[in-house]
Amino acid sequence: MSRMMKPWALALLLCSWLHVAAAQDVEPSDMVRGGLQVVQMIDQNKAGELWDGAAAGAKTHVNRADFISQIAKVRTPLGGALQRTWVAINRQVVGNGDAELAGQYVSVEYETRFAGKAPGTRHELVSFHLDNDGVWRFSGYVLR
Repeated sequence: MSRMMKPWALALLLCSWLHVAAAQDVEPSDMVRGGLQVVQMIDQNKAGELWDGAAAGAKTHVNRADFISQIAKVRTPLGGALQRTWVAINRQVVGNGDAELAGQYVSVEYETRFAGKAPGTRHELVSFHLDNDGVWRFSGYVLR
């Protein structure tokens, strides 16, 4: 068996070091690094591996094939990322009837300049959810 780590295992690993006991213990620099790893996986066309390691609530709202397709649709026309800077970190508690979506979230926003046709910069938002086992897992990606 090869010692190379499967990409989905990388997604799980990056989220496992984001383990914390409570939201107030969130280390912003860890979240920025974790978010950067997520967008770099998207840069490398590894959206499927991200979905594989995502929070359960995220998986119930979009299937793997649709997630990969949606990411490719918005990112492919932009080309590669030339410059990326984090600009904001936000925490939010969601309380609703859906137990898989309720809970604590941290989102990291990056301002990114792409090589493709679109002039100027775009904003990438990466979200993490604190799962019941106390591990922060990838829960979403939005490009604005």
